[in-house]
Amino acid sequence: MVKKESGLSEYELQRQANIAKNQALLKELQLNAASAGIAPSSKPARSSTAPKPKKKTLPKIKEEVQPRRSSARLQGIVADSETAKRKADDYAEIQREADRAKRQRVSGDINLGDIVVAGQSWNKTGSWLRDVKPAQPYERTFGDDDVKSTADKDLRELREKMSGLELWEGFEPARIKITPERIYAMAFHPTPDKALVFAGDKLGNLGLFDASQPVVKHEDGGDDDADELDAHSSPAITTFKPHTRTISTIHFTPTQPSSVFTSSYDSSIRKIDLEKAVSVEVYAPADPSDDEPLSGVCIPASDPNMLYFASLNGQFGMHDTRTSSATGPTHSLTLSEKKIGGFSVHPLHPHLLATASLDRTLKLWDLRRITGKGDAKLPALVAEHESKLSVSHAAFNAAGQIATSSYDDTVKIYNLSNAGDWEAGHEIDEWAPSTIVPHNNQVRKMKVPCKTHSPLERDLLLAHHTQIAH
Repeated sequence: MVKKESGLSEYELQRQANIAKNQALLKELQLNAASAGIAPSSKPARSSTAPKPKKKTLPKIKEEVQPRRSSARLQGIVADSETAKRKADDYAEIQREADRAKRQRVSGDINLGDIVVAGQSWNKTGSWLRDVKPAQPYERTFGDDDVKSTADKDLRELREKMSGLELWEGFEPARIKITPERIYAMAFHPTPDKALVFAGDKLGNLGLFDASQPVVKHEDGGDDDADELDAHSSPAITTFKPHTRTISTIHFTPTQPSSVFTSSYDSSIRKIDLEKAVSVEVYAPADPSDDEPLSGVCIPASDPNMLYFASLNGQFGMHDTRTSSATGPTHSLTLSEKKIGGFSVHPLHPHLLATASLDRTLKLWDLRRITGKGDAKLPALVAEHESKLSVSHAAFNAAGQIATSSYDDTVKIYNLSNAGDWEAGHEIDEWAPSTIVPHNNQVRKMKVPCKTHSPLERDLLLAHHTQIAH
């Protein structure tokens, strides 16, 4: 019996008794094992074989593994201290340098085969060159009743033609992915031989889609045959990357039908020669570090060596392509305090320049008379008209009319009568559009589809549509 000690509970006394009993039992078992010869000896027996020599191991050098990213707390940096602020500034500067390097334009000539990012391999031997209410999206401007009630014969025929347009049935629209990212500029090549569509996206990719390719017609052989034909047919699309930032404009000139001119937010203008399969830089700031995003480019038909361009800071530039950007001559005029979204020159009188700006104005300039000195130089302002919202683009047609798209969801047509008789510095006191057409203009630009269209067709088709029709 375990003698009860003062201060201990019955439970504690019982627990100590059990411990003593177990220890006595364990000691007894160990004695019995030793007498039977089954207990382990105090010293292990030596092996009969000689021990193998130990391999010499080189001392390991303990490398201190640093985490890829450590917080200021782990580095012992006190929050809101000068050290923490310097660290944050250094990290932000590194990120800015990395972004700047990624967006830095590529100078010099580029082989198109080296900048193919998607689609088919480039084959230069191929025949590549042959007051109104806002408009509601997808709402028709006119219907069948309007066509029948149209008294003007030419306008009625045009409306009938427009009503008969259908989506291209070659492929489903979802399969015609011309560029990897959002399209910012689109243009149809003016050649009558092929239906070539060019598109530029926000990352500097230029896509080329051949809509004249023969399309495989499905026979009535069942779904299996249709799936097999679809597997072997795809849209003829090739995508290049001539720029590092958004392509703002795609331009063609009649004197160089095999060339495609593109302007970009990377401050450069490049010419892609489809026959030679090369991309050439025709303009860029003399200093590669200058950031002058360009919003448009145009080459007047009267002078194929002169390059006109506009920028996001309201500048209008003129550059002779026979000289380099470093040696000039490059002339720059400040025509707006805000972004020039688009501009166009008169096809017959290239001294007349129309600019559309973020300041909600359409302005008509005469380049024959430039007054002022230095940054204050300005051409003569012929006329000006203000819209309710930003004017995104202005384009001349072959008849010398100007069509504009505005974020107030209208397409406005401006007539310029007797423009050829105007003297330098001619001014128009009151200028208003002759026609206002409701249209959903929540798009980037307007482009003249083709030279084969009549002037009236050009006016109605100038709005940039996001779907392809023929």
